[in-house]
Amino acid sequence: MRKFYTAIICLGLFASLQAQSTFTDDFESYTLGAYIGQASPNWTTWSGTTGGPEDAQVVNSDASSGTQSTYYVATSPGGGPQDVILPFGGQYSTGTFHYEMDMKVTAGQGAYFNFQANTTPGQVWALECYLNQLGTFTLSNTSGTYLTGTYSTGQWFNIAFDINLNTNNWELLIDNVSQGSFSNAVNRIASIDIYGANPPAGGGNDQAEFWIDDVSYTHTPYTIPNRNAAVVALGGVHPATLDPGPVTGLVGQNKVIAGAIRNLGTTVITSYTLSYSYNGGSDVVYVSGANIPSLGFETVEFAVPATLASGTFPLTVTVSDVNGMGADDDVNDDMGNRSVTISAVPAADKVVIAEEGTGTWCQWCPRGAIYMDYMHDTYDGYFAGIAVHNNDPMELAEYDGPFSGFLQGYPSALMERGTEIDPLDLEPEFLTKIVQAPTAAILNGAQYDAQTRVLNVSLTYDFDAAADDNWRVACVLTEDSVRGTTNGYNQSNAYGNNAVGPMGGFELLGGSVPAAQMHYNHVARALSPNFDGATGFPAVVSPGSTHTFNFSFTLPATWDEDNISILGMLIDNGGEIDNGSKTSIDEAVANGFVTGTVIVSVEQPGGPDDLVSLYPNPTSGDATLNLNLTADTEVEVTVTDLQGRKLSTQNYGMLNGGQRISIGSSTFAAGLYFVQVRMGDVVKTQRLVVE
Repeated sequence: MRKFYTAIICLGLFASLQAQSTFTDDFESYTLGAYIGQASPNWTTWSGTTGGPEDAQVVNSDASSGTQSTYYVATSPGGGPQDVILPFGGQYSTGTFHYEMDMKVTAGQGAYFNFQANTTPGQVWALECYLNQLGTFTLSNTSGTYLTGTYSTGQWFNIAFDINLNTNNWELLIDNVSQGSFSNAVNRIASIDIYGANPPAGGGNDQAEFWIDDVSYTHTPYTIPNRNAAVVALGGVHPATLDPGPVTGLVGQNKVIAGAIRNLGTTVITSYTLSYSYNGGSDVVYVSGANIPSLGFETVEFAVPATLASGTFPLTVTVSDVNGMGADDDVNDDMGNRSVTISAVPAADKVVIAEEGTGTWCQWCPRGAIYMDYMHDTYDGYFAGIAVHNNDPMELAEYDGPFSGFLQGYPSALMERGTEIDPLDLEPEFLTKIVQAPTAAILNGAQYDAQTRVLNVSLTYDFDAAADDNWRVACVLTEDSVRGTTNGYNQSNAYGNNAVGPMGGFELLGGSVPAAQMHYNHVARALSPNFDGATGFPAVVSPGSTHTFNFSFTLPATWDEDNISILGMLIDNGGEIDNGSKTSIDEAVANGFVTGTVIVSVEQPGGPDDLVSLYPNPTSGDATLNLNLTADTEVEVTVTDLQGRKLSTQNYGMLNGGQRISIGSSTFAAGLYFVQVRMGDVVKTQRLVVE
């Protein structure tokens, strides 16, 4: 597959024709206590307002050299208000850029800064740097995590970035020691933003205090020759950008390799040869009919995948014979190299379960959808994901209720119910879990009656290690390609109109993606018996023993059984998921149904989207409860607050068909409430947010 990009040529050529830009500041020449944004024309703030709480002051409480530095501290929840900008004199997309500064982070606290890609702050974050209280750092942006490592708290250190914008190679150095390099999905830079924060997103504790001294940057422009193609990225296909990214995976797995080239000449590139080599494997592609303008890009996926080998081996991508004329005018950028380290060997019978919190109202949740699909496509048979929807028509209240209590924000995920992570980190977390031997293998079996739509499931647990009667089991049904027609299925999209960079195609859509364009995958449809699971094992579970549990579901007519997956769980005595399983209904039927201990027999009257809904939600006035009943049913509605206090209960008697019941929420204080609807023997609970 080839992808073609046209660069913003006027900006790129302008950058390439500029003279070298150099800046240094050691803060020694300023009056003590001065606001740096007021005292210097080179510094400003995020809003442009200097000399106030957003600005940073020159202090003598600590310094790396001389006696003065600038000081940052978080005094507001979530960080700030200090938010200082150092513009770099323009936006650079070619040449080389070096930035460095000395930092000291107070022990037990953290720091944060980012590089902005555009001259106007707040449009595109090129790179974010989190330095948390544990002495670890993370470099990332909306396309993923690029680099992690450690730094020293409580003492001064130098942090530097060497960036080759021509070849998209970003390298981090701490005290002149390289911490690693990477290709950045946002390969341009215009300013640094220094913000007093230590956010949980970077592993922080919301406490920040640090000093900065001896700041400098240098941009060296590139003189563009006549005919020149450069290898600017290589590796596996990145889920968000679809460009080459880090090569990750399991030992023995086949991985599609991609290479990206950039036209760093003035002549249009019409043909070239691209090749790769890795651990004895290789492929060569001759590309004709290209039309890559000056400073444009093209990505090529190789037809022959690489077989990932245990250990560290070099991956090399080379471009040659540009426009059929042999060597180009700058051979120094014709080859790209990357060390590939693969160590993960999947444990036998291991399937890793990930639960992701999402919602159509959540503007950042397209990130979760992209990364969940990537994990399923890349690690089919080893990974099983569940999208737990919140406050939208796909919400399964009995799942979302307890699950949302584990989350601080959306989108977030739990891998085997461990520590909360961003969906960006699903893959690295998965690679740590897949190597851990499970206590028991799980085999899915099933019987399915297409007429009655009754699905009987058996989960058979074959133990390799000991367990006890505190271990639990659960069964989840998920559905792919879920669609709806109401506004509740419109997906809010922060990536729309390329506002914050690429995200698997969502950047090509609007800020609200219409329901007609959305297909939701891995949607949690049924959970049996509950979030915590059911007991039923003997007091002593011996290695070599086998135990089977049965579940029963009636699939609503609106569910597509061909898109339903059956997921089994084994939950340990600490509440974490030890192992999982995943099959289609047909695969489980082929395995055969095994009679075991009956856990629960559930008559599913309808999915959460076609039986009960609550709108608007959130609301600042009254909300309406929508019911779609198919028979005469006694209905009772109870509203409770977060502490379980009953605010109202009303029995509406026998109802049938579509019903609209008003919830008098306009009198409620702002907060979270639960609306419990009893319809005969069926109970559904909806979460209501009052603003």
